[in-house]
Amino acid sequence: MTTATARTPAIKRLKSVNHKSFALTKEQAAPSTKRWFVIDAEGMIVGRLATKIATILMGKHRPEYTANVDSGDYVIVVNVDRVRFSGRAATHPTIPYFTNKTAQKTYDYFTGYPSGRKIQTAAERLTNKPEDVLENAVRRMLPKNKLGKQMLVKLRLFKGPNHDHQAQCPAELPEGLK
Repeated sequence: MTTATARTPAIKRLKSVNHKSFALTKEQAAPSTKRWFVIDAEGMIVGRLATKIATILMGKHRPEYTANVDSGDYVIVVNVDRVRFSGRAATHPTIPYFTNKTAQKTYDYFTGYPSGRKIQTAAERLTNKPEDVLENAVRRMLPKNKLGKQMLVKLRLFKGPNHDHQAQCPAELPEGLK
């Protein structure tokens, strides 16, 4: 009589040596393999645009994505001063896509001095430094380490419709990334 414990199924072992997963190296992610994309931010919502930009900067849109290697592409964003926040539309003399969330959202920072906490609304930030709004949104979506800082360097923001990176031949975003 044989028991169930005596009959152990034989484990079939794979004889092939090429069963390793792919991991991108620093040499394979050289700057020569990186592409340049241009995005027109006119009328786009800040948070949704920031997620698309962060995905491209990290390289998650590529099949050879590796988390510990900077495999992302460069991103040029034009018309940064014409982004909008979600919410009900309202009127403002200088901000073209003004909504009620633009008036409510606040940005605060600390100067380093006693009583140095400064608070600005999104409307004030869009009139003074419009690039800062989108840059902060993207920066907070990237990894919080040296690699994230290296990825943020590949983001170029411009107020108007013109940019000075024509020599890099930037392409429009493909349909899969829009």
